[in-house]
Amino acid sequence: MHGHPVDLPPHPADLTVDLGGADGPPDDLTEPSTSWLCRDDLDRERMLDMEERVRPVRQRAFAIIALALVATGPWLGWWPVLFLIPGSLAFAAADKLMPRMARPEYMMFTSWVGSGCVIAGAVALNGGPTVPTLSWLAIPIITLSSRFSMRGVSAGVAINIVLVMVVAFGVNAHSVIDNPTLVIAPMALILCVAVLSTPLMRSDIQHRSDAVIDQLTGMLNRKALDSRVVELAQQSEVTGEPIGMIVGDLDHFKLINDTHGHAVGDVVLKEVAYLLRKQLRAFDLAYRIGGEEFLILLPGSDIERSRELAERLREAVSAERVAGGISITMSLGVSASNPSQRFSYDSVFAQADGALYEAKRNGRDQVQVARPEAVLVLA
Repeated sequence: MHGHPVDLPPHPADLTVDLGGADGPPDDLTEPSTSWLCRDDLDRERMLDMEERVRPVRQRAFAIIALALVATGPWLGWWPVLFLIPGSLAFAAADKLMPRMARPEYMMFTSWVGSGCVIAGAVALNGGPTVPTLSWLAIPIITLSSRFSMRGVSAGVAINIVLVMVVAFGVNAHSVIDNPTLVIAPMALILCVAVLSTPLMRSDIQHRSDAVIDQLTGMLNRKALDSRVVELAQQSEVTGEPIGMIVGDLDHFKLINDTHGHAVGDVVLKEVAYLLRKQLRAFDLAYRIGGEEFLILLPGSDIERSRELAERLREAVSAERVAGGISITMSLGVSASNPSQRFSYDSVFAQADGALYEAKRNGRDQVQVARPEAVLVLA
């Protein structure tokens, strides 16, 4: 891993560069992380962040439903209360598995559908269309637009409307035929909740995204990093797993700006950021923390796995010509927390940053790992 100078193309006057704009990556690159529930990794990260916020509220909602079922037990029976047990277990399992999955949105959507089935089962035992609890199937709709794309919202609304029909006609079809308002009212409530909550959630998401996303590269920024560090410290304490860190810096980036101008430099940053994101798992977290400096947090990765990823990142950048023909390299420093102790961002960052400095001093275009005796973690 020896450094080599940047292979610079001719002056911008002789160079045609596709600036790409803000609409996405170049046409010859394909986004591998798109699904019908999440458009990209940023959507996926936002979804996981929202799940952290929704979890305690969801638990309170389950408690409210449980209290309501207990309160109506003398009139409607006690069996519906038991349906809350599998619902709670399903969400607990999803919370544990999602951070390890490449497509956590599928697990989350499955759990969401499960919550609707739990409510439908409880309502069926309560009396189906003849009791007001059928309208409870509108409750899960509130969280749809905060997590998924419009396809996910539409699918969720359709599923819960089907559940209303199944419960109503499956339990007491004669009552529905005699009085169609028994299903029209809850279906109208489901649709109204979806229609009203979606623009409100989308507006909130947009404002939060503008605050935590670097507008040039599409990566998360320092503000997002500050909040995530606290969550990772808590997570490491619970799971006992290490958290890896990679700090990377583009080599000779100032020379590109000086030779070709800042517009070309911006294109380089944007395309390199995209190359880095393509190598990451869904739950790896990439940030732009300075001009040409990037930071990646790797939950569950020890220092060796972090080093292997850093090497792949270095190779991915050096193998591509960006901004219409510029060959650029990257130096990276790697560190990781001690799995037996609480994650301390300041300590692990200091070691990764020191390793990056060593990579620069030794010739650039290489990965350096913090020495084991230097990886200190504060309790």
